Amino acid sequence: MTEQPRLIRTGRRMALATLTSRVTGFLRTLALVVALGLGTRLLDAYTVANTTPNTIYELVLGGTLAGVMIPLLIRAAAEPGVDSDLHAQRLLSAIVYVLGATVVLTVAAAPWIVDLYAPGFSPEQRDLAILLTRYFLPQILLYGLGTGMAAVLNARGDLATPMWAPVANNVVVIATALGYVLLGGGGELAALTPGQSLLLSLGTTAGVAVQTLVLAAALRRNGFPLRLRLDPRGAGLRRTARMAGWTLLYVIAAQAVFTVGTRLASGAGPGPVAVYQNAYTLFQLPYAVIAVSVITGVLPRMSAAAGGRDLARITADLSHGLRLTAVVLMPVAAALVVLGPQITTLLFAHGNASADAARLTGSVLAAFGFALVPFAGYQIMLRVFYALQDTRTPALIHVGVAVVAIASSVALSSALPARDLLVGLAACYAAAHAVGFAAAAAVLRHRLGRIDGHRLLRSHSRMLAASLAAGGAGALVAYALRHGGVAGAGWSGSLVTVLAVSAVGAGLYALVAHLLRVPELRTLVRALRPGTAAG
Repeated sequence: MTEQPRLIRTGRRMALATLTSRVTGFLRTLALVVALGLGTRLLDAYTVANTTPNTIYELVLGGTLAGVMIPLLIRAAAEPGVDSDLHAQRLLSAIVYVLGATVVLTVAAAPWIVDLYAPGFSPEQRDLAILLTRYFLPQILLYGLGTGMAAVLNARGDLATPMWAPVANNVVVIATALGYVLLGGGGELAALTPGQSLLLSLGTTAGVAVQTLVLAAALRRNGFPLRLRLDPRGAGLRRTARMAGWTLLYVIAAQAVFTVGTRLASGAGPGPVAVYQNAYTLFQLPYAVIAVSVITGVLPRMSAAAGGRDLARITADLSHGLRLTAVVLMPVAAALVVLGPQITTLLFAHGNASADAARLTGSVLAAFGFALVPFAGYQIMLRVFYALQDTRTPALIHVGVAVVAIASSVALSSALPARDLLVGLAACYAAAHAVGFAAAAAVLRHRLGRIDGHRLLRSHSRMLAASLAAGGAGALVAYALRHGGVAGAGWSGSLVTVLAVSAVGAGLYALVAHLLRVPELRTLVRALRPGTAAG
C-alpha cells in the first residue's frame, strides 16, 4: 500500500467536511451580500466589524493555538505519567482567562480599533462599525475555546468533527441574513433601523457560539470531561510561551499585512473592503478544501515522526502533501485567472449587490489565483517547522513575506487608481507568498537534508504544463463566446462562459496530465472512487 492513497483516504472525510463547511460559508457570504449589498458602505462596516474579532484573536492567541497546541498535546499524551485530560483542561482554562480579559479590554477600545483598520470610513460607517464591533468582540473567547477543543479532538484522533462545526455557524448567520431581509433590511446605511442592527449583531455572534457548543458536545461524547481549572499551572505553559514567542511574531507580521491592506482598501471609494474580502474568501475556498485537509491529516503524523527524529518520514509526508495539493489546485488557479469576473457575476450579482462591484470582485479574484499554489505549498511547509517544534524559522520567513507584501502594496497605492488598487493588492499578496514558498523550501532542504526536490520539480512542471494548456484553451473559448455575441457580461452570459470554459479546461487538463504521465492525478482519481477501501 503506497503512502499517497493512504494519505488521500485519511483526508477524504475531512475534505468532505471542509467542503461542506466552505460551501455553507460561501452561502453565508452570498446571503450577506444579497442582504447588505456588495459595493455598499453598510457591508463594508459589517465586514470590518466582523473580521476584527478574528484579527485580535489571532494576534493574542490564535496563531499559538493553531501551530503549537496539537504537537504539545500529542507529546504530552506520549509521556509516561502525564494525565493528558488534566493537561488539556488546564490549557483550555488558560485560554478562558487570557481571552476573557482580552474581550473586556477590546470592547472598551472599539473606537480606536475601528479607526486603525478603516480610517477612510464616513462618520456614519464608523459609528455602525463601532456598535457592531462591540457586539462581535465576545467571539474572541469563543474562537479560542473552539480552537482549543478542536485541538483536543485532533489529538484524540477525531480529525473530522472540528471541520463540521463551522457548518452550524454558517447556518445561523444565513438565517440571520434572511431574517434581516424579511424585516425589510436593504443596502442603505441611512435606512438601517435599531432592530435590524441588533439582529445582525446578535445573530452573527450566536453563530460562533453554536459552533463552540458543537465542539463541546463532541468532546463530551469522546469522553473528555470539560472542567474549568482555577490553577492552569502544569499545562506546559512555559513551553508553550517559549514556542509562542516566535509564533506571535508570525501573527503580528500576518496581521500587519491585513491591516495595511484594509486601510488602503478603505480609502478606495464605497464598498472596497467587502469587495477585497469576498475575493479573498473565494480564493480561500479551494485552498481550505484541499490543502487544509492535507495539513490536518499530516500534522499529527509529522509531529509523531519528529518526536522520533524520523526525518525521512517527514520528508515523505511533505512531498506527498505538496504534490497531492498541487495536482488539484493548479487547474483551479488557472480557472480563477481566466474566469474571475464571470464567477463573481454568477455568485454575487443578486439582491442589493452592484453588478460593477461583482465584476471588480472577479478581477481581484483572478489576481489572487496566481497566489493559490504558492500559498498552499507555503502553508504546508510551515507545518513541518511546527512539527519539529520550531516556531522561530517560520516567523522569520513570514516577516520577510510581510515586508514584501506591505512594501509593494504601499508602492502601488500611490501609482494605481482606486479601482485598480484592489487588484494590485491581490497581486502583491501573490508575489509575497511566492517568495515565502521559495524561502521555506530552501530552509527545509537544509534542515531535512532533502525535500524530494527532483520529484517535486518534475511533477509540478508537468502539472503546470497541463494547467497552462487548459487555461489557454479556456481563455480562447471565453474570448470567442464574448466577441461572437454568444455570451455577454450579464448573469446568463457568465453562466454560459463558466460552463463552457470549465468543460473544455477540465477535459484538456485531464488529457494533457494523462499524456504527460502525472501519477498524482491517477492516484487521486483511484483513491476517491466510491467504495475504495481505506488503507
